[in-house]
Amino acid sequence: MSAAIKICGVTKPQDIDALNELRVELVGFNFYKPSPRCLSMERAAQLAAKCRPQMERVALLVDPSDDDVDEALGMVSPHRLQLHGTETAQRVSEIKRRSHCAIIKALPISGPEDFQIAATYADCADWFLFDAKPPQDGMPGGNGEAFDWAALKAYDLEQPYLLAGGLSADNIAEAMRVSGAPMVDIASGVESAPGEKDPAMMAEFVAAVRDA
Repeated sequence: MSAAIKICGVTKPQDIDALNELRVELVGFNFYKPSPRCLSMERAAQLAAKCRPQMERVALLVDPSDDDVDEALGMVSPHRLQLHGTETAQRVSEIKRRSHCAIIKALPISGPEDFQIAATYADCADWFLFDAKPPQDGMPGGNGEAFDWAALKAYDLEQPYLLAGGLSADNIAEAMRVSGAPMVDIASGVESAPGEKDPAMMAEFVAAVRDA
């Protein structure tokens, strides 16, 4: 079995058409306003309606209020919420109870010691997403930066995880070999410009994952 694929930060109907055709397992809708991939709720609803039934919808939120959570639930009926901010374990638990959604907790990684933080979310996160620590003026994710994939050898929790950060069709086979990641997540690595998904780059990435 090849790794499951999540393509995050779709912005156009043709992005969904491409993911449906490629049979990608998960799609991410970004609701973080400073991001070039941020969607209005109305646009997100339009895109979610085009998703094939077998593709899981993931709503990406950063330190969301209860109203933010409720709005995302109403617009895209997500299978999962991806929390990409500084949410505490208590807050993650509150959001999980409120939403009745599975939770992906995104955590920035630079070395093996950072997985100790993951353990504090073990009772409330269903999956983790491990991304490179952002630059000082960077977004919480989608910066195209990689971390040392070998650090994942220190991960010993039961929750599955997605590998993110600096991935591309050129390096994904090596990333999967080194990390053993069961799932991979990509945003900027399949874009011709910030927020502009490239169909050929998406197809190349998907093929590289499935051939790895």
